[in-house]
Amino acid sequence: MHVALIRGINVGKAKRVAMGDLRALIAKLGYGDPRTLLNSGNVVFDAGREAPSKVAARVEDGMAAKLKVSARVTVLTAADFATVVAENPLRGVADNPSRLLVAFLTDPADGKRLQPLARQVWKPEALGLGSRAAYLWCPVGMIDSPLTEAVGRVLGDATTTRNWATVTKIRALL
Repeated sequence: MHVALIRGINVGKAKRVAMGDLRALIAKLGYGDPRTLLNSGNVVFDAGREAPSKVAARVEDGMAAKLKVSARVTVLTAADFATVVAENPLRGVADNPSRLLVAFLTDPADGKRLQPLARQVWKPEALGLGSRAAYLWCPVGMIDSPLTEAVGRVLGDATTTRNWATVTKIRALL
């Protein structure tokens, strides 16, 4: 099983994608049993042994061609997703799953770019790093968060975030 995390769709009025259309696209690309979660671009499906980077490129191309929406897609295997869940270093700190963000790295090597931020003090916020994701604890919210702004400046569109509540729902779907 694989999960595709699509960046920036169905946020406001831009980049609107119906989840039924997204499931149909995934099936048309030849992937099995596509299931979506919420309306924010989370798709679980069977891609066999195809490399996640190749799957991501095919989904991006398919969305642009068939749905007329351009968006970055991050794909992880079920095993990689389980690793992201298991590596969460902020589990003991974060007490609200909607304010704990997981920034999934499109390229795991991008985590090195966040190391200088991880050495800084962000209180009351916190930043933790894993092999495939960064974990951002934002207890007072994300909108005015200096931490989310700093991570966004470093990574740009090389990441997509989900809150911990959504991450655990995706894990259960996998």
